[in-house]
Amino acid sequence: MIGFRSVKRFAIVAMLLLLPLAPSSVRAEQAFQRFLPLLVDLAGWEGKKPDGMSMEMSSTSMTTATREYRHGPAQLHAAVIIGDAAAGALAPIQTGMNIQTGEGHMTTSTFHGLPAMKSFQIPQKSGALMVALGKNALFSLSYSGITEDEALALAEKFDLKAIQAATQVK
Repeated sequence: MIGFRSVKRFAIVAMLLLLPLAPSSVRAEQAFQRFLPLLVDLAGWEGKKPDGMSMEMSSTSMTTATREYRHGPAQLHAAVIIGDAAAGALAPIQTGMNIQTGEGHMTTSTFHGLPAMKSFQIPQKSGALMVALGKNALFSLSYSGITEDEALALAEKFDLKAIQAATQVK
């Protein structure tokens, strides 16, 4: 028969194992969570729940926050990226690269006063907008099934200055 002490030990071990799963008001906020409220709802679009990831290693770190949207067959993907991956993606913006073909274009300019790159592929009716928020931070809006003008109008709905300010928080 199981004695009282054995039951007591089992209960203590079970509580210790389950304790990390219990809700806590003291939990630390993940770095990506400050961006989630900035990935806003878009009228007429069904937005999935925003999500993110923070990763740190000895020589590098990366934080991403993303949200996907659908409107019929059209798709939109908004992301904030901080770290070395963002710095690498910003290279074409810094070079001022511009390409025009019959299939589409990739142009650098500004968007709300921030350095930006727009790309659009005509046959696929898809493209992307990348906005530099700092030397290692960017906002990206990729899309398919809508025109570039429609995508840029949707990009206007995001408060890039607030997102940029959030990238500066350590």
